[in-house]
Amino acid sequence: MHAFTGERGSGPGPGRVPGRGPGWWWRAEPWQGGPFGPPGTSVPWRSSLAVAVIQLMGTGFAAHRQPDRAALGPGVYALLLAGPALLLLRHRHPRLTVLGVSAATLGYLAAGGPNGPVFLSVVVACVAAIAAGQRVAAWCAVGALWAGRLLIAHWLYRWLPPPGDRPAGWGPEVAVAAWAAALLAAAELVRVRRERWARERAERAAAVRCRADEERLRIARELHDVLAHSISVINVQAGVGLALLDQDPEQARTALTTIKAASKEALGEVRQVLDTLRASGAAPRQPAPGLDRLPELTEQAAGAGLTVEVETEGLRAALPPGTDLAAFRIVQEALTNIVRHSGARSARVRLSYAPAELELRVDDDGPATWDGAAGGGNGLVGMRERAAALGGTVDAGPRPDGGFRVHARIPLGATTAPADTSAAPDATAAPDATEETP
Repeated sequence: MHAFTGERGSGPGPGRVPGRGPGWWWRAEPWQGGPFGPPGTSVPWRSSLAVAVIQLMGTGFAAHRQPDRAALGPGVYALLLAGPALLLLRHRHPRLTVLGVSAATLGYLAAGGPNGPVFLSVVVACVAAIAAGQRVAAWCAVGALWAGRLLIAHWLYRWLPPPGDRPAGWGPEVAVAAWAAALLAAAELVRVRRERWARERAERAAAVRCRADEERLRIARELHDVLAHSISVINVQAGVGLALLDQDPEQARTALTTIKAASKEALGEVRQVLDTLRASGAAPRQPAPGLDRLPELTEQAAGAGLTVEVETEGLRAALPPGTDLAAFRIVQEALTNIVRHSGARSARVRLSYAPAELELRVDDDGPATWDGAAGGGNGLVGMRERAAALGGTVDAGPRPDGGFRVHARIPLGATTAPADTSAAPDATAAPDATEETP
């Protein structure tokens, strides 16, 4: 079938794919080329020319061995070439093509031409029509051609050339019927394979888009958590520095030092995210943040006036990197929301390690200055997305006794190993946590 591939035209199609250099056709997907291209593509003149040459040469050789058939005059040649000429339209008008080719072939049989490869045009037109979804037209065309051949061979031969022709035997008709059935079956097979290829291509494209969307969402969450967290601390510390600049220069200096440290950390984490974008698939140069950095959060929160108590229950386990990062970001976001949206000056973080899951709980005593449960920012949404990606959940809302609570459950894999409990974070300070940004 490769002899008929590679048609080119003025626009993209089976024979011309934008952005591909010479020799692309032997690497193309099965649905992108061939003599049975989809409707609306370029004119398949190369394969049509090949069919015309085969029919002319094959019929010419057959005529020498069939002296009793009609001579190859201009009319017979015209009917012989009508089929390949109509094949030029099979991509744009498959129904018209298969009906026209069958009619031209039937006319050739009625003209008494030599038996040769005249049916090659019918094969190509029929397969192209069925592959394009014109199944009824192809079946009707092949059936009409077979019925017309029966009439010509067993009844109309008396009045058709060549003179003195005799009726054909019924034995060969069984072979002709089997040939027609095999042709339709092969065409159906081409259609099924074409649909499967198209479905697989669509599934691959959907998977690529899904992975790209997930990666964009992951990067957006990381940038939100990093920037909102650091800018929140910088905003609070800048206010403290401005208020104490004249009255307590030493305290203002401390605030500026905190701003410098927070901005440096933010720049480092943003650079790490951007490096991932520049070199897709490359290993990060720095480890991702995890729960072992909770003391840093509490130290950064000290300047914001929020005291954080960290409690650990159960045997601390070494978490997978993705789980460790998600847990850290959830705690970071919860503490940031307390700094920005609550009047509380203290918060409690409890980490509960169980064999099957990690439980996080962040509480503050309020009073809240915002509706955390219905907040319009991205912080709570990001926390829920991070937990859901790992099969977990996050619940956030006011407590019955006042204040606000963020409660997260993240399933753990069976491969987590006990970690050094002496490294469990337990400190009192304030967080530089991500804000609930609009």
